[in-house]
Amino acid sequence: MKLAALNEASREEFVAALGPVFEHSPWIAGEAWAARPFTSVEEVFEAMTAAIAAAEDDMKLALIRAHPDLAGKAARAGALTEHSTREQQGVGLDRLSDEEFERFHRLNAAYRERFGFPFIVAVRLHTKDSILDAFEQRLANDAPAEMEEALRNIGLIGRFRLLDLLRD
Repeated sequence: MKLAALNEASREEFVAALGPVFEHSPWIAGEAWAARPFTSVEEVFEAMTAAIAAAEDDMKLALIRAHPDLAGKAARAGALTEHSTREQQGVGLDRLSDEEFERFHRLNAAYRERFGFPFIVAVRLHTKDSILDAFEQRLANDAPAEMEEALRNIGLIGRFRLLDLLRD
């Protein structure tokens, strides 16, 4: 969809077009709709991230929890969103050896146990090895810092997805 069409779109059309930008969280697009008209993709992104920033902590946590585990069972079962599938495939998480899969599984479990939500990283900025390194490093964070880091990465992921959908 073009920016001009988004500016003219009904709330329902806007949410249908941009709802998938943030994993299973179309409410973000719904909130951003009210900020129209937009003169750039960056303004759309700013409106969407402003909606996240203004959300209550329980909504932020729900946004984080809407994300799948990296290289998890959902990925192996083909149950990820189109965006997540492409992103994980792009870094080779769909082609892990049994040993690599086991390491991801172990780290996902440790991370969920420690923080109560999945590990989130903007995989487009990483390699398989740097993701594993980030897992190890971030397990040392405290919960508030890690929630902030998860939301920061969600913003990066959202920016990439939005740019895929809209070009100025």
